[in-house]
Amino acid sequence: MAAIVFDLDGTLIDSAPDIRAALNRVLEDEGVPLLSLTETVRSIGHGVPALIAQARALRDLPEARQDAMVAAMVQHYGAASAVLTRPYPGVAAALEALAAAGHVLGLCTNKPIAPTRAILDALDLARHFQAVIGGDSLPQRKPDPAPLHAAYAALAAPVLLYVGDSEVDAETAQAAGVDFALFTPGYRKSAVEALVHRLAFDDFAALPGLVAALR
Repeated sequence: MAAIVFDLDGTLIDSAPDIRAALNRVLEDEGVPLLSLTETVRSIGHGVPALIAQARALRDLPEARQDAMVAAMVQHYGAASAVLTRPYPGVAAALEALAAAGHVLGLCTNKPIAPTRAILDALDLARHFQAVIGGDSLPQRKPDPAPLHAAYAALAAPVLLYVGDSEVDAETAQAAGVDFALFTPGYRKSAVEALVHRLAFDDFAALPGLVAALR
């Protein structure tokens, strides 16, 4: 038995459409142009405060609006976090196959824990995870390794792999000293070759076999 921990946004789920919808409601209230999906994806990964800071920079909004915009984003997104969000193809089957192979699974994301749990429940993914760490579960967020260490500690099994999609995830795995599996269709901004990884995959159907080969 070994522990595998997953990122959420851009790894297990394509959540950018719902994040964009909530963020654009915030920007609409601020009276500035809305963000495109591409601009939104480029801003995802470091949690809500960083998302808002990036949006402010893109729309030249003052730092004095940061806290109010964060609060509005949390409210809008909490009310509609799983309307357009979908798992990537093959995710559920891959998680079931990994569990059947004897692995214990966890989740470590910079998304706040409340919408994280709401999305997992809405998409019937919560049952796969024995540990869930959100962006506000600890004082630290990824790429600080503390949240990832906390996820593995809760699983109480030998560490095998961290699965993610972005620069933040690759940096977190390095900082935590664990092997990284890169899901290439996710929200990364850099080339695959620029991210340190043990393996890369573009289809969740391939992941159980790749994990078996590691062992």
